[in-house]
Amino acid sequence: MHVQEWLETVPPLAVYLLVGLVIGLESLGIPLPGEIILVSSALLASQHGEIDPVILGACATAGAIIGDSIGYAIGRKGGRPLLAWLGGKFPRHFSEGHIATAERSFQKWGMWAVFFGRFVALLRIFAGPLAGVLHMPYWKFLTANVLGGILWAGGTTAVIYYVGVVAESWLKRFSWLGLVAAVLIGLTSFLILKRKAKQAPAARAEPELVSAGE
Repeated sequence: MHVQEWLETVPPLAVYLLVGLVIGLESLGIPLPGEIILVSSALLASQHGEIDPVILGACATAGAIIGDSIGYAIGRKGGRPLLAWLGGKFPRHFSEGHIATAERSFQKWGMWAVFFGRFVALLRIFAGPLAGVLHMPYWKFLTANVLGGILWAGGTTAVIYYVGVVAESWLKRFSWLGLVAAVLIGLTSFLILKRKAKQAPAARAEPELVSAGE
């Protein structure tokens, strides 16, 4: 069943809770389609007055911030063994190459990797746990987490909602385009990160070869 059609069958309270829960679990480190659920719910809110976009955006933001914070706490306590365990459970998302790519982003950008990672599907899963594993100071993590959560969750809800209001008649016929766009954006981000992840082992091996040659 179409995601938006399914959401139409549940009461508004369930939609708010579902959005907050899915985004929270995704931010915590569990691969779930948080962005698709958020876009679908925002489109639904633009077409049905029963769903309040302000409450929807607040639930999405709360889920993002709380989920990331829990992920940080788990990562700080679990350390590297946690990443190895996640790699065994979710090899497509937590492979050594993906972890290496995310770790380089954290080393280069620091707290801003948490902020900008909110807008990239794969990094959105990594941000909280990896920040904890790397022992990023909590105040830095929390600042980037709150700002990124508000801008991504609240901003996405607002943009999709107002686009839906302005073009309601058009979106009623072609609302699936919003989902297709979200999926394409997420897929593009995933492919870019996957390519970088494949290049990571080669980048690490090159200095070792140079050292061996010397």
